[in-house]
Amino acid sequence: MSLNSHIEWTDATWNPVRGCTKVSPGCKHCYAETFAERFRGVKGHPYEQGFDLRLVPEKLVEPLTWRSPKLVFVNSMSDLFQDGVPDEYIEAVCRVMTLGKWHTFQVLTKRSKRLRELLKGRLRFAAKQEHIWWGVSVEDKKYGLPRIDDLQKASARMSFLSIEPLLEDLGKVRLDGIDWVIVGGESGPGARPLNREWVISLRDQCQREQVPFFFKQWGGVRKVRNGRELDGRTYDEYPERAISEVPDRNACLELAARMVRDIGALGVQPRLVTVVA
Repeated sequence: MSLNSHIEWTDATWNPVRGCTKVSPGCKHCYAETFAERFRGVKGHPYEQGFDLRLVPEKLVEPLTWRSPKLVFVNSMSDLFQDGVPDEYIEAVCRVMTLGKWHTFQVLTKRSKRLRELLKGRLRFAAKQEHIWWGVSVEDKKYGLPRIDDLQKASARMSFLSIEPLLEDLGKVRLDGIDWVIVGGESGPGARPLNREWVISLRDQCQREQVPFFFKQWGGVRKVRNGRELDGRTYDEYPERAISEVPDRNACLELAARMVRDIGALGVQPRLVTVVA
């Protein structure tokens, strides 16, 4: 877990899946791949296998042991809905999120068709949870805009868009049923440029539709230098979060133990970890 995530719009990350494959232009300079491949072959390291897909069942019940309520970005180093992740495993992740109601979980995918199909079927129980936010990545018109349509058809209780890296003017975006929009430019070596007018257009559309708008960064090779101010201010808007009582330490242990049993019935074998503050 990252208790103090460097990602501006979340508090912590949780990675019960590691590794992924590229599916669209937004993947070209994937930060997660760059990080993971740095450790390929390093014996004993979590990314000893680089960015190859790997399920990590020992991480499954981890959020149930975190007693401090957090915004939790699910699979910052992967994509839960990629083809190589079995439906049973995705359901196990969702069962944990459903039980951990004192957190807010942020699930982001580029595999929007599978997201739509599962949220309307096997994962309907999770789609209805107001503390689980379902999002799709949007980088351009060709690949990104169809994902928005899939997300809207999934009929999730909470939906959001991560428009990052924004690679072109998206024009008018349908925001029906969208609860939050994040916008940002690409950062790091080879970063593609972000046009101010593209950002202004999205901000203004969000304001007209009363959708919370979060501007993450201008990006660039040196993103810190470029900052994240837009028209002299930062935009750090969020949807209203569901608030639930935090269980005591023993209750957390009981929830984690229960979930280990329930997930085991799905054919997935997690393990218990220590409860933290």
